Amino acid sequence: MTFSQRLSDTFYDTALSRVRAEMAAEDLGALLLDDPLDVAYLTGFHHFPNERPVACWLPLDDDPVLLVPDLEREYAQDQRARAEILAYPEFPGTRSPFAVLAGQVCTPATAAYAPSTSVARAQALAGAFPATRWSVSGAVGRVRLRKLPEEVVLHEEAARIADAMIEAGVELVRAALESGGELPTESELASHVIGHGTRLMYARHEDVVVVPMLTGGLVYGGPNSAQPHRLPGGDRLKAGETFMLSLGCAVGGRFVESERTFVIGEPTTRQARYYETVREAQEIGTEALVAGVSCEEANRRCLAVIEEAGLAEHIRHRQGHGIGLGFHEPPWLSDGDCTELAPGMILSSEPGVYVPGHAGYRISDTVLVTESGPRRLTAYPRELTDVII
Repeated sequence: MTFSQRLSDTFYDTALSRVRAEMAAEDLGALLLDDPLDVAYLTGFHHFPNERPVACWLPLDDDPVLLVPDLEREYAQDQRARAEILAYPEFPGTRSPFAVLAGQVCTPATAAYAPSTSVARAQALAGAFPATRWSVSGAVGRVRLRKLPEEVVLHEEAARIADAMIEAGVELVRAALESGGELPTESELASHVIGHGTRLMYARHEDVVVVPMLTGGLVYGGPNSAQPHRLPGGDRLKAGETFMLSLGCAVGGRFVESERTFVIGEPTTRQARYYETVREAQEIGTEALVAGVSCEEANRRCLAVIEEAGLAEHIRHRQGHGIGLGFHEPPWLSDGDCTELAPGMILSSEPGVYVPGHAGYRISDTVLVTESGPRRLTAYPRELTDVII
C-alpha cells in the first residue's frame, strides 16, 4: 500500500479561506508572502530559498499568484502549484521582481507582508506598489498554528518513520555490542539512521515532497551530549556512557521529532537519577498540553519537576516548541509566550538536563493537542528499562 504526500485541492481551499478571513478582519486587500513555508502552505510549492525572491501574492477577492524566477518555473509546475505562476527573468535583473508582479496584478489600497519579510524586500514592495498602504500582518502565522486534519495525517506518518529511525539506531549499536566490534561513531550512527528513514519513505511513498531535510538528526554520546545542539562528530560511542538520538522527519513538508537518550550497559545511580527526572518532567509537561492552558504555564509545570529534583542549574532550554512546516515554529512552550493551547496545535515536549563533562539527557515526543487532551504522535518507549542497550 502506498502513501501519497500530496494534499488535496480541498485542503488549499480551506487554508486560503482561513487566511482570507484574517485578511478581512484586518481590512487588507492583499498579502505578499515570501517566507518559503508560507508559500508552501498556500500554494503547495516547496523550494530551497535563496537570494531570488519567491512569493505568493494573495488578493482578498482573486486567485493567488506565485512569483518565481524563471529557473524555478518548471519546478513549480511539476509540483502542481495551486496558483497562477508568474516568472521573472533573473535577479537582480534590470527590473525588480516585485515590479514584474505589480505589472500583472491589480493594485490594492491596502496590503501587508509577514513579519519575517526583510527590510530590503519591504522597500522593494513599497517602490513597486507606491499607491498601496503597506503594513505587517501575522495572518498566515496565526492560521498555521492549528493544523487541518489533512496535515495531521502527514505528521502521523512522519512520526512512524521517525520512531523507526530510532529503532534502526538502537539495532546498529546493539549489533556492534553483540559482535564485540567497535561501536559506531556519532557521524556513522547519524548517517545510518538518516539513510534508513529516507529509504523507508521512498519505499512506500509516492509524490514525495522534497524539503531541505527529509530525514535528519543530531547524534551525540557521553560528554558531547551535554551540548544540546552539537553536531555529530567522529567520536565513538562508549560502553558505560549515554548517547542521544535526536531525530526528525518531514512527510509532505510536515515535521515531527522523536528523541531518546540511551544507556550502553547498566545505568549508574547518577545516570538513573538524571534520566528518571527528565522522564517525569516530560510526562508532566506532556500531560499539561491541554486546550486552554497557556504555553508558559505548560512550560512551568514541566520544568518545575527538574527544579524540585535539585537540578535547576542543568536546565538549558524551554519545554518545547510548535512543529509544522517548520521544524521549530510558534507557539513556544516557554516563559514569555502566553498563547493558549488549542486543538490542532502540534508541539514538541522535550525537557532536558545537561551536565558539563558528563552527559545530556533529553526525551522528546511530538504531541497533538485535541479536544480530549494531548495525543503523542511519536511512540518509542520512554521507561528507563526501554533505553538500556
